Amino acid sequence: MNFKRVVIKVGSAVLSENGKLAKERIRNLVELIAKLKKAGIEIILVSSGAVSAGYKKLKLDKKVLANRQALASIGQSYLMSIYQKKFNDCNITISQILLTQADFDSRKRSQNIQNTINILLENGVVPIINENDSVATDELVFGDNDQLSAYSTYYLNADILIILSDIDGYYTDNPTTNKNATIRKIVNNISESELNQIVTPNNEFATGGIVTKLKSAKFLMDKKKSMFLSSGYNLTNVEKYLLENAYKKGTLFRK
Repeated sequence: MNFKRVVIKVGSAVLSENGKLAKERIRNLVELIAKLKKAGIEIILVSSGAVSAGYKKLKLDKKVLANRQALASIGQSYLMSIYQKKFNDCNITISQILLTQADFDSRKRSQNIQNTINILLENGVVPIINENDSVATDELVFGDNDQLSAYSTYYLNADILIILSDIDGYYTDNPTTNKNATIRKIVNNISESELNQIVTPNNEFATGGIVTKLKSAKFLMDKKKSMFLSSGYNLTNVEKYLLENAYKKGTLFRK
């Protein structure tokens, strides 16, 4: 499949390391996006990481919701400054768009978002979408941008959602407790029991987990769109999938 428009979502677990932003991973991501753009693919980036960026500036208790919202407010500009520097190195202009799922519930606001994104992409700009975490209470607790990225993929007419996570695919069982667990390369159906698992984010700044990713995949599959889950630590499989339609690790969710 030749991809024309792709949404890439990168999670907090990938963007942070030891309480700081993982700048080398951000650089690797930006270089991948630059390569994809040269191949003629439009990229929309949905980025977490504002809370972890804010924590670098102010050490507040992350377990308190109001503190997490404050950290997101502090960290948003810092995170964007890092992206700005890395994308400048690749001669790519970026923009910032703060959204919540509610923005897609209004036909007028949804159309306005589509118009803005289309103009940006037509002019070679990479839009960076983040949830408006300082006010989006429910999303901040439950979504970690997974569901927002699924909405963005559908409503902004992207071909596929790429989720970069701290796991390299969807396994048959928990690989940390079952050494015999294997990656499911293609998933065509997601059961209710899978969607009702306990949310278990691995990173201290993450608020999602595999369940929110499965919900995102289910949302897209029901609308005849696909999602690819892969590691954000090693971007080789994502690059090969998008440019060569081949991959050794990762999970493709499709009907």
